[in-house]
Amino acid sequence: MKFVEILAPGFEEIEAMSPVDYLRRGGVEVVVAGISAWGEKYSSVIHGAHGIKVECDISFDEYLSSMNGELPDGIIIPGGMPGAANIGANKQILDLIQKMNDAQKFVCAICAAPIVVLAQTGVLAGKQFTCYPGMEQNIAKYIPDPEKINDLMAGSYLNLEKSNVRDGNIITGKGPGAAEEFSMNILKSACGVDVMMKVKTSSVQR
Repeated sequence: MKFVEILAPGFEEIEAMSPVDYLRRGGVEVVVAGISAWGEKYSSVIHGAHGIKVECDISFDEYLSSMNGELPDGIIIPGGMPGAANIGANKQILDLIQKMNDAQKFVCAICAAPIVVLAQTGVLAGKQFTCYPGMEQNIAKYIPDPEKINDLMAGSYLNLEKSNVRDGNIITGKGPGAAEEFSMNILKSACGVDVMMKVKTSSVQR
């Protein structure tokens, strides 16, 4: 299994690192691909929302060039602001998300990212999802046209009762405190219950 996680300046650290850590423990290849903030020069060392620095494996542009038309098995979009907004402003990432959804690959987003990023692509239409409480009230900031909101979100259902939700190939999480459960849901979905339980036991999870 091969996953890619996208990092942008202002990402939520625990939401970004938890999936990478747990998936790699489960034997999944995870590439961390970085982008810059709009108009800024790219640096492989990206600053999170709380000042933690992470060095990416590769830039997103380099990652796209290396794909050779082969999609990864999954993509992970952490939340955090302005990290999610930086990702949502990148048309190439939005296009990749749409292609992956069309191919029924895993599309995973947590916290602000389901609204700020996924909603723009239409992949939430007809799906149950969760996000950081209150972010849904800001959807018009990222999709200004009310008619487009109706089309892109048609038949979707926001479930704030759950910390993380899987609906088909779409996996969403509520926020930083849900990062562990979100990550394990991705691992279980990608690799099965046995692998997930092995990682859960060895990492002494709750």
